[in-house]
Amino acid sequence: MDLLTFLTRTAEWPDKAGPARLASAWKPGLVKKDARIAQQGQPENREFIILDGSAASRIYDPEGKPVCVGLYVGPCVVTPNIARTHDGVSLVSLEALADTLVVQMDSDRLTDLMIRSEPIRDWANGVLRAELARKSDREWCLAALGGSDRLAWFRERYPGYEEIFVHALIASFLGMTPVTFSRLRSTPKSV
Repeated sequence: MDLLTFLTRTAEWPDKAGPARLASAWKPGLVKKDARIAQQGQPENREFIILDGSAASRIYDPEGKPVCVGLYVGPCVVTPNIARTHDGVSLVSLEALADTLVVQMDSDRLTDLMIRSEPIRDWANGVLRAELARKSDREWCLAALGGSDRLAWFRERYPGYEEIFVHALIASFLGMTPVTFSRLRSTPKSV
């Protein structure tokens, strides 16, 4: 999907100028499978939209063990910079899991566009609200649900992701071991 189509599909715009102006500010690039789009602990001031492909956000502990905190399948907006950085440093590593078409923009440039254009501001604020709702929903899932209910929650909110992402990554995203995830997947669904 091209960027302009994605932007017009994801928000109400009063005219065609707003999404066209916003689309022209992004820079496209192809990120090869297994490459990092952003690196935990490194300076980061970009916004990302994945147009095609898949990626995962991971946090690495001091021993290098990863925990998955986000799964992305294009076309989609990646968690906004303000929610994945602190003092201009990335809190997560964003990794391409397939050859991935990504468009990026400097966060300060997006802020400038938001100041100048109410429709762009509304779009960006909508993206941020949606991401905060997704993160809160996942936190609730991890805190309140047992294993089988977490899997049901995941299947409802992320249909088809079990066929796209390796199961160890999904297990990490759901806060369980790969063995537990595999066992839950093989348990017959109750009627």
